[in-house]
Amino acid sequence: MSVPRARLLDLMRARCELFATTFNPEGIRTGNKVLRQRLKGPALASYYPRKVMTFRDFQKEFEPLELEIENEEELDRLEHIAALKARGKGAPKKKREANTKKK
Repeated sequence: MSVPRARLLDLMRARCELFATTFNPEGIRTGNKVLRQRLKGPALASYYPRKVMTFRDFQKEFEPLELEIENEEELDRLEHIAALKARGKGAPKKKREANTKKK
């Protein structure tokens, strides 16, 4: 002897209300599995440490004392770019006017 489908559906509906789950007798894809997961944003944001102070912030702090502080990394970067440009390997020049169309 089998139980009628209507009775099983009533049982499923009552179980879903009791345990606060979604009643989905047809098994349609609803996305509840994804929506129930914990958000990943806070975990990803807390993975990387916060920046305490950058070199420019350090320079601004000592600006009133008129102390000259050189950023070695920035000087090396500028020197590298100058060497690339001398060999013709630098970045191309930007266009002056973007609206000019060639005929």
